[in-house]
Amino acid sequence: MLKRLLNIIVNLIILAAVIAVIIGGVLTVRGYLYYKERIEYKSVSAVSGEIKSDRNFTPIEELPDFYLKAVVSIEDRSFYKHSGINVKSIFRALLTDIKSGAPVQGGSTITQQLAKNELFTQAKNIDRKIAEIFAAFAFERELEKNEILELYVNSIYFGDGFYGIGSAAEGLFGKKPSELSRFECAELAGIPNAPNKYSVKNNPDEAEKRAEEVLSAMLSAGYITESEFDEILAEK
Repeated sequence: MLKRLLNIIVNLIILAAVIAVIIGGVLTVRGYLYYKERIEYKSVSAVSGEIKSDRNFTPIEELPDFYLKAVVSIEDRSFYKHSGINVKSIFRALLTDIKSGAPVQGGSTITQQLAKNELFTQAKNIDRKIAEIFAAFAFERELEKNEILELYVNSIYFGDGFYGIGSAAEGLFGKKPSELSRFECAELAGIPNAPNKYSVKNNPDEAEKRAEEVLSAMLSAGYITESEFDEILAEK
């Protein structure tokens, strides 16, 4: 009786594994086809050209190194190490989604966010998420890391009607990106996560708290020291 029960359990596990593989395969194919459709409509080079054609586009050489490090620290600390996706972040986000019972955390890298913003809708579904991964690999194949970062910061939304770091620096602080203080850089690095909540104009207290989170991330990543952390907080 026990042997028979064990055989049934084993067979059910095997069946579940086979079904999971089949479903995973189907979803992967669907995601790939969605990616192919979008990348044929707008190639990586077309995305790059479109962003660079904006009158407020700011080349990476003209952006404060502090700002770029702030973005990487808070958005994607392993940006210069991964090949487009961060497997650990994806699984961590998946566990969070399972616990909450809804897709609340993306686990996306900077490359994935760029691909999502430029090629896909913001709707959260499995097909788009898989397509986004294929697109991230395409961006990483065709562009250098700093090119990806440059396109990202020049296209993301900063709230209050400002897209791109050049437009945001001018509109929110009346400065060119190269003139930003370190604390202002931290504020701008933190805004895109939730532009309305961290609006410098409408929610300055929240924007400052978010900037402190960014600085803490930079401290943790080794980009600044504790004494620099205190100095920058004093700038506000």
